[in-house]
Amino acid sequence: MNVLTDNLSLFREGFIGTVELTVVSGIIALVLGVIIAAFRVSPVPPLRVFGTVWVNVLRNTPLTLLFLVAFFILPKILFPDMDSFVLGVVALGFYTSSFIAEALRSGINTVPMGQAEAARAIGMSFTQVMRVVVLPQATRAVVAPMGSIFIALTKNSAIAGSFDNVDLFNVAKTLSNDGYDIAMIFLWITVAYLVITYAINGAFRLLEHRMEVAR
Repeated sequence: MNVLTDNLSLFREGFIGTVELTVVSGIIALVLGVIIAAFRVSPVPPLRVFGTVWVNVLRNTPLTLLFLVAFFILPKILFPDMDSFVLGVVALGFYTSSFIAEALRSGINTVPMGQAEAARAIGMSFTQVMRVVVLPQATRAVVAPMGSIFIALTKNSAIAGSFDNVDLFNVAKTLSNDGYDIAMIFLWITVAYLVITYAINGAFRLLEHRMEVAR
């Protein structure tokens, strides 16, 4: 009884589910991370406070607790019939956005202040300065850390399997309940996660190389 060949379609479904969780929550995290990073360096005090609170609260809250909030409190406040996939990517996206925001803020701090001041002196708004001058340079400085964050996001997505999402961890639970050898189950689950994380690592290495060439 081969756990992989007997359940290939289930493994494929779990693999695709993990990739979808990673990609969708990664997009949410990236968009929010850029916004929060801009808030963190904004000249407007309320925005700076909001950005600081966002990062500190989410980074210091256990991800499992965020999932519990997303699945048991958020539906009561907003939409009671919200899909478990949506709730999962919300929890993962919000949590990961705090790490992306801090990585980007570190990159922003590497950009010489004189460049931003010169841009403001010629009449550019704060938003224009961030979009045209600061963020392109900051992004080059944080490509490697961002790759690590997205790899961590992939591994964190396993928590979603405990909340009715079809992913690799959920597949492991299902096959274990069906009586398959747990060691072989986790061997193939590990291989699947390695495929995803190595693909992410390779993509960010390629991006880093291209940015170095462009520089």
